[in-house]
Amino acid sequence: MQILLAEDDDGVAGALLEVLYDHGHVTRRVTHGRDVLTYHRSSDLLLLDLGLPDMDGLDVLRSLRAVSDLSVVVLTARGDERSVVRGLRLGADDYLVKPVRLAELLARIEAVTRRSAAKSAPSARKVHIGDVEIDLDARRVLAGGADVGLTTKEFDILAVLAARAGTAVSREQVLDEVWGDAHHGVSRSLDVHLTQLRAKLGRPDLLTTIRGFGYRFGDDTDVAAHPGDTAD
Repeated sequence: MQILLAEDDDGVAGALLEVLYDHGHVTRRVTHGRDVLTYHRSSDLLLLDLGLPDMDGLDVLRSLRAVSDLSVVVLTARGDERSVVRGLRLGADDYLVKPVRLAELLARIEAVTRRSAAKSAPSARKVHIGDVEIDLDARRVLAGGADVGLTTKEFDILAVLAARAGTAVSREQVLDEVWGDAHHGVSRSLDVHLTQLRAKLGRPDLLTTIRGFGYRFGDDTDVAAHPGDTAD
């Protein structure tokens, strides 16, 4: 995996470069936000520190998301709720607060790798619920004929629910499929992404929270089949 590491602290960067190398990842280290915007095209994943010397990491993330859907794991000392929420809303796929256990970091990277591989695999079908169309293969969402711009994580969550449209999906299943083995401790992240997803779709009744269990996207009377589509 080609990893871009944006970290200006030499000690932290040295430890990360060593462990990433030991686990087979090719890593390019940069120290400035402008370098992220230069080198992201040749990378599979970005590890992003927010305290960069030339620009705030959240501004780097905002600029990156305007041009790329590169997987981003924020790795920062900022653990306040406002920063976490802003990072996720700007499109971070994960958010880790320093000091981080290296085994956990590697697990998060592996989970992102699995999801990236899944994106290129053929999808089972398109899903239509009302005037909302989810193309699981093209990773495209239309609502009332208009494109809905979702972050990578928002689409991943929607895809889990849409693939089982009309049925109840447990919260644990969503966490497992979207965050993989590294889902422990990211429950709040799921809540933030669901709030954003509901707002972007503009149809809050489509996504129902089932208290004490999980969620349901539409119901079985809403789901429309399309020629060539197959159900789970």
